[in-house]
Amino acid sequence: MSANTIKARLLAHFANPTTELEYQNPYELIVAVLLSAQCTDKRVNATTPAFFAKYPSIVSLARADIAEVQECIKSISYPNSKAKHLVKMANQVLENFHGQIPQTQAELKSLAGIGQKSANVILSVAFGANLLAVDTHVFRVAHRLGLSTAKSAEQTEADLSALFVNDLSSLHHALILFGRRICKAINPKCSACFLQEFCVSRANFKPR
Repeated sequence: MSANTIKARLLAHFANPTTELEYQNPYELIVAVLLSAQCTDKRVNATTPAFFAKYPSIVSLARADIAEVQECIKSISYPNSKAKHLVKMANQVLENFHGQIPQTQAELKSLAGIGQKSANVILSVAFGANLLAVDTHVFRVAHRLGLSTAKSAEQTEADLSALFVNDLSSLHHALILFGRRICKAINPKCSACFLQEFCVSRANFKPR
């Protein structure tokens, strides 16, 4: 089956793939994931060391001044809204989850700035859950390889989860790396592609 071959090649090519966000614990991961929305991991990783030096815990972030948080993340996309989300998220974790980052999708999605994609990343990376998240890279690759024809990221996630079943976390990161390095949105490196025979379109698919 082509899906099994695609999965095997991706996991063989990208050994032990994981997030490129730098973090030490679930608190740092949720901050990094929130900051990474519509922003590169490289930019986030350049910003978070100073951020975590200033706000080393969920408690310190909950007590933070929003304007100071905004100043700290000014090089990140949408610093105003993200600063508000960060402080609100930290207060919600303190008030609703005893200061511990929650470990279910529904609970994570109840936090400011955390949607399904972000929740799945946190659950799979920090807590080892068998989940994948569909960002623009995964969506594009899934559609170019004919693994899904869904219009939304959520339905594409359901299609891929049903298709691959296991190793979803590792596969998620392999798909992202494949999309970033080879199956790029513009000028994909088709000559270097190890999945070329499965490609059905070079169109730059985006979720609606």
